[in-house]
Amino acid sequence: MYKYISQIWRRIWSDPNYAKSYLEKKIAWRRQKTVQRIDKPSRLDKARALGYKAKPGYVVVRVKVSRGGLRKIPPSMGRRQKRTGISKIKRQISLQDIAENKAKRKYRNLRALGSYYVGEDGRYKWFEVVMADPTLLSEVKH
Repeated sequence: MYKYISQIWRRIWSDPNYAKSYLEKKIAWRRQKTVQRIDKPSRLDKARALGYKAKPGYVVVRVKVSRGGLRKIPPSMGRRQKRTGISKIKRQISLQDIAENKAKRKYRNLRALGSYYVGEDGRYKWFEVVMADPTLLSEVKH
C-alpha cells in the first residue's frame, strides 16, 4: 500500500493536473502558523517509515521555513560591499534541520523522530515533523 502512496506523490509533483489541486492546499498552508499541529500526516508512507503510529503520544507538525539564502544587514557606512562579508553567505544547516529545530522549540516535551518534505512555493518550504512522547517510547522498549 505504501508503495502506491509514494507513486501518487511522485505523480503530484510531475503531472500538472495534480499540481493544480495541490496548489490550493499550499495557499491555505501559507496562512497558517509557522509550526502547525495537524491531525494526520499528509504522506503516510514517509511518516510510517520514520516511526509514526496512529495512537496517543505521536504528533505530526507541519513547519513552514523561509526559502532562500541567509540575508544579513549590510553596514551603513565606510566600507565597500566586497569587504563587508554580506554576500555569498551560506547556511550551515539545511532547511529541513531548521524545521525540526523549530518544532523542537515549540514542543519541548516531545522528541522529534524525523521529518520529510511536503511542498514549497516561491517563499516557503514545508516539512512535516513526526514527534513522539519520550515516556511512551521508553515503555515500548522495556
